[in-house]
Amino acid sequence: QVHLVETGGGLVQAGGSLRLSCAASGRTFSSRAMGWFRQAPGKEREFVAAISESGADTDYADSVKGRFTISRDNAKSTLYLSMNALKPEDTAIYYCAASNHRLRSRHAGDFGSWGQGTQVTVSS
Repeated sequence: QVHLVETGGGLVQAGGSLRLSCAASGRTFSSRAMGWFRQAPGKEREFVAAISESGADTDYADSVKGRFTISRDNAKSTLYLSMNALKPEDTAIYYCAASNHRLRSRHAGDFGSWGQGTQVTVSS
């Protein structure tokens, strides 16, 4: 199991930017695909972005493609999500997750470890 802690959330105006970080403990970070998910009030958790264990392969939800960038630093055991051109509909709790596999996935069931989440609020 990997222990994950997200930071970097906050309140930002529409059109602004934020960068989320997810610090991982444990020696298996570099051998796991990672992902970001989000959950807005009254809605189900949804996939945002995923990255393979090497960082060479990424995937994005259509709603964030071209605005968000997922990246990782295996030497620091840290995952990032750079968010630009934020919209009010991006408001949600954002969760970092560690996969049980090396290859990226969109399916929450493939992720065995989850962080506590960080709130992102985008005002109009």
